[in-house]
Amino acid sequence: MRPDAGAWFAERTTVAPSLDDVDPGALLRAKRRGRHRVSVVLPARDEEATVGDLVTGLRSHWVQRLPLVDELLVVDSDSTDDTARVARAAGADVVSTADVLPGHGTRPGKGEALWKSLAATTGDLLVFLDADLLGDVTHYVPALLTPLLTDPQTSYVKGCYTRPLRADGVSSPAGGGRVTELTARPLLNALWPELAGVVQPLGGEYAGRRSVLEQVPFVSGYGVEIGLLIDLLDLTGLAGLAQVDLGVRRHTSQSQEALGRMAGQVVSTVLSRAGRGRTDHRLEEAGGLLTQFRHDGMGFVPHSTPVAVDERPPMVTVPEYRALPADVVG
Repeated sequence: MRPDAGAWFAERTTVAPSLDDVDPGALLRAKRRGRHRVSVVLPARDEEATVGDLVTGLRSHWVQRLPLVDELLVVDSDSTDDTARVARAAGADVVSTADVLPGHGTRPGKGEALWKSLAATTGDLLVFLDADLLGDVTHYVPALLTPLLTDPQTSYVKGCYTRPLRADGVSSPAGGGRVTELTARPLLNALWPELAGVVQPLGGEYAGRRSVLEQVPFVSGYGVEIGLLIDLLDLTGLAGLAQVDLGVRRHTSQSQEALGRMAGQVVSTVLSRAGRGRTDHRLEEAGGLLTQFRHDGMGFVPHSTPVAVDERPPMVTVPEYRALPADVVG
């Protein structure tokens, strides 16, 4: 690890307290002192099995018992199940990606939901959580907010955790994050070694200030997290980034084929950033299609999936967003 990455890891990584150890009074005082408004965003696609319990727990702790969260929004990304109904019944506000900035159309992908959430929320501090989280994760919210509430230099906070994996009947307590370990981490260490201290560059739990999030593009698909990390490093420098150990993260596992598509989008996003400023544009234009193979019992059958970078521009450049009243966008 480069010295600057090692120093950053040691100085900017904190451990989330348990709920019993959270000081609610200090959090509320910090929030009020900074006149902050907090929005929690859950991007969701076909997550009816998990989103209800997640919303219920977050709302009970941070809206009803302690008014730390001002908005709890589920952004429904073309779900074909009852995600929207379940989330609304649990007490969340729900919007569809198709209904936010409708003049810009809609695209598939998690990043699209995150980008449009900027136009659908009013907080100056935003917390993003994946909607497929399992178990009690209510401590994630105060843990991710604390660096933003207590340190004005911090602009973006990544969550990190161990990720148990169960495959073929065998459990590994920290075997998750295969795309991170086989794709994202080697690329970041090679191209942005100052980010080597980031434990979960692809993790879906993070928080940031609207003032920086609205200045960077959002990749529409699975490359959104690594794209944000690289772009916010460019915008704020290492000093603007922080990291919180959230403990254990449990979520639904994906197939190897799905992980391959995710890795393809991550690679395309990284190469598009690595190619900035080059005159031959070869890195920026790399990728496009990922070809994978299935065996049908007779032989291998190729099939290709688009993985080229498809991204939305910085929200601050969108006229409809700039036209919103200042008190509507934090």
